[in-house]
Amino acid sequence: MTSAIPGFFQGTDMPTTGWWEVLWPDPASVLSATGVKRGMDVIDLCSGDGWFTLQIAKVARHVIAIDIDADLLEVARRRLTENGMTNCDFVAGDAYELARLASRPVDFVFMANAFHGVPNRPRLAHAVHTTLGQAGRFAIVNWHQTPREKTIVMGEPRGPKTELRLSPEQTIVAVESSGLKLAELVEVPPYHYGAVFEKSTA
Repeated sequence: MTSAIPGFFQGTDMPTTGWWEVLWPDPASVLSATGVKRGMDVIDLCSGDGWFTLQIAKVARHVIAIDIDADLLEVARRRLTENGMTNCDFVAGDAYELARLASRPVDFVFMANAFHGVPNRPRLAHAVHTTLGQAGRFAIVNWHQTPREKTIVMGEPRGPKTELRLSPEQTIVAVESSGLKLAELVEVPPYHYGAVFEKSTA
């Protein structure tokens, strides 16, 4: 199983075929809501099979897809190649080692459906802080703390276990310990929120 990979974050397996596409039929709108803009250098952290990576690549100057699962990265690579995208690097590695995996500072780090499973969230936030350039931003798309039995996609409960889900306040406390500050909190329908943090320009 994927979750047997050392360092794999709890409850962050890629969904079975089809339901993520139903949940987020317009991934570009999620990126826009959280602040990904044209011309940025972006890291898609815990990128999985590239569902968001492809849309990031369509607007970013350059994107680095980082995931601990090399097989999923290969799926993402094929997805982008089939769509003619050439501005993406694919890096297999531990998210805690982000500063080492990224070759240079970036404008934006995007992370969807994975922060809830991180054992040491302040450590990860610090790694992101180190990787961001001046005034860089970190967007976390998380499931609301809605009970799992109420987050229905394709007729079935989906997403991580209820006890793994984080409130916006829990996410903010974990990330702000790194020195990043909340810039905005947005709704990402139907079941998620986006917490967007900014690196101080001071």
